Amino acid sequence: MTEPTPSRLERLALRMTALAERWLPDALPFALLGTLLVAGLALGLQGMAPAKALKSWGDGVWSLAPFSLQMAMVVIGGTVVATAPPVARWVDRLAGLPRTPRQATVLCAVASMTSSWFNWGFGLLFAAVLARALARRVAGLDYRTLAATTLLGLGTVWAQGLSGSAALQMATPGMLAPAIRTIAAGKGPGGAELVPGGIISLEHTIFLWQSLAAVAVEIVVVAALVAAITPLGPRARTAADLGIDLSEPSDDTHDRPHDGPRVPGQWLEHQGWLGRLIGALGLAAVLQQLWQAEHVAAAITLNTVNLTLLALGFWLHKTPARLARAFARATPATWGLLLQFPLYGGIAALITDSKLSERVADWLTAAATPLTYPPLVAAYSALLGVFVPSGGSKWVIEAPYVLAAAHRHRVHLGWMVAVYDLGEAVANLVQPFWMLPVLGLLGLRARDVMGVTWTVALVVAPLVLLLVTALGATLGYPL
Repeated sequence: MTEPTPSRLERLALRMTALAERWLPDALPFALLGTLLVAGLALGLQGMAPAKALKSWGDGVWSLAPFSLQMAMVVIGGTVVATAPPVARWVDRLAGLPRTPRQATVLCAVASMTSSWFNWGFGLLFAAVLARALARRVAGLDYRTLAATTLLGLGTVWAQGLSGSAALQMATPGMLAPAIRTIAAGKGPGGAELVPGGIISLEHTIFLWQSLAAVAVEIVVVAALVAAITPLGPRARTAADLGIDLSEPSDDTHDRPHDGPRVPGQWLEHQGWLGRLIGALGLAAVLQQLWQAEHVAAAITLNTVNLTLLALGFWLHKTPARLARAFARATPATWGLLLQFPLYGGIAALITDSKLSERVADWLTAAATPLTYPPLVAAYSALLGVFVPSGGSKWVIEAPYVLAAAHRHRVHLGWMVAVYDLGEAVANLVQPFWMLPVLGLLGLRARDVMGVTWTVALVVAPLVLLLVTALGATLGYPL
């Protein structure tokens, strides 16, 4: 088959991908270097005493321990639900809908974005499972482009959805340091808090009509872009062309009654009623929280999201044995979070305790106006996200000065959380950190898909700057 001739934009993306893979280190060295850089700024620029800086860093290392566990559960829970047999069967039926390669890539892109809005962990794995099913069914489908579409939810709308880290942190008590809550609260006439407790519920972030409009625009634009760049005919390289085996491994998640366990303890592990009962209790607890909340949006926190995923995992996998195996398969994907989040906690503590956040807020205030502040933060968030590829931990670093400057510019604080999220997601299109779990499942390398994701980023980045500017102008202060 003739090798397809790439366009100028594709050639540029491939060159940039090769440079990034050759010269940029993994995410962990960035966290280590970031620790040293912030410590140096705290000591040199802010004049913080070395003993105080050391104590601040040491205390901050474990400040994100609850959040680290919650984010790990997002990854595990999303994976467990996406790989459950009933979901897998539904995915196979969905893969039977498209008839052409272009229809298949657009379907996968839309599925990735919409499912990632509900949960980024589920969306990432769900889209990957769908991509493999599509590649088996649709002839002449370019596997590289198809694989890249599985990442588009994480590169566009995920942070504007129900698992958006920054929005959930702002809405969940105890998920941010008290110093950050104080900054978010602000001070009004007479010293009263402008935002009580510094808590910003989801109705003021992801459920703003402006946020929902931004999500809808991104989905439409990206779907149209994917349709336009999908290689057809001789330009396409299928999974077979790339030497990738799409056959499914034997499914060992189903219990076989005829050779089931005999001892009582093992018998209990394979009883479907037990898992279904616990799953039902979990879903009932979530519904109770939603019913009792003053606003439904205010009740959707990391805890409720994770409880929902856990309950669905029990219900869909039925028996405790099946669920345990699903969790065991999903757990390795969380090691990066558990390793890096303590470092980010230490960085955040140094930034706030040294008043470095106030210095950066001064810079952002001086460099922007109320109209230009949102696009400035979106661009800065995207740039920093290339080097710190974690929306939640990066928000801990950015929140102090982003929110402080928002008060000074008198812009909507909830919208600035959404602005941060929209910018942060773009970074996932240009660096491979969050691509790794999916690429392993699809049998590809980062360089195989980043030409497509870079192409999407070139369109999405200016679109985001336009959206945050135009939609932000319709909102008042403080919420």
